[in-house]
Amino acid sequence: MRLHEICKPMDNNTLLQKQMNKSYYIASCVFTSRFPKLSEQIQEYIRERHNMEIVRCCVPKYRIKQFEEQMPEGYRDDWKALPDTGDFASGDTVYSLCHNCSAIIEETKPGVTVRSLWELILSDSEFRYPDYGHQKMMIQDCWRAKDRRSEQEAVRELLHRLNIDVVEQEDNYEKTDFCGNSLFRPAPVRNLKLAPHRFVENAQGKFGDYTLEEQREIMQEYCKRFQANKVLVYCHYCLEGLKLGGADGVHIASLLFENTNFQE
Repeated sequence: MRLHEICKPMDNNTLLQKQMNKSYYIASCVFTSRFPKLSEQIQEYIRERHNMEIVRCCVPKYRIKQFEEQMPEGYRDDWKALPDTGDFASGDTVYSLCHNCSAIIEETKPGVTVRSLWELILSDSEFRYPDYGHQKMMIQDCWRAKDRRSEQEAVRELLHRLNIDVVEQEDNYEKTDFCGNSLFRPAPVRNLKLAPHRFVENAQGKFGDYTLEEQREIMQEYCKRFQANKVLVYCHYCLEGLKLGGADGVHIASLLFENTNFQE
């Protein structure tokens, strides 16, 4: 191929399409209801550093009132002000920290690029990383992201920049079958319907139906492997399971945002 072909200028339609393409950040109903202050900090970062549209969820009108009522009073109005979802179109890019949202966007919105929040942060050359002084942490990969190698690698690079010494497990990356106690209760019907490749075809025998006490016993047995080590996760369902099992779990979002000021 000749140089003038490689450097061929875009036609007007291609240029217009690129200008029309949008980037979105999905704040996640579940994550925000569990960590409202942390989600606020992340949203502030997204607005200040990336100037992209922030929406609540991957689908319209998903349990709107239920999640609004779960938000603390001081944050509820801000949450209500966010669009429930976006008009995701081919050519757009969607960033998320919710693996359910990522799977649903991938299967329902052809042509939309899905990326993790961690990849977005890694692309920010001015992000200010706190220094955790070579603390040792075990990393727990997530079944919902077992085939998302770029996300898994981004998480590990962020931990390196946070000055954290990572301890790998044998069943890491694509070998993991862990997603906390979320796999010991029925999968949400929405997920089965909108992302059947992920949650039906590739999840045969994966989801069970156990009582909370049975889930606790399963998680306690699983968490014996960690002993006294702190365990790093990048999934709120994984964290829920680790906490239920008595492990010292921490979400990477907490490490990135609760001890830093990205505007300094």
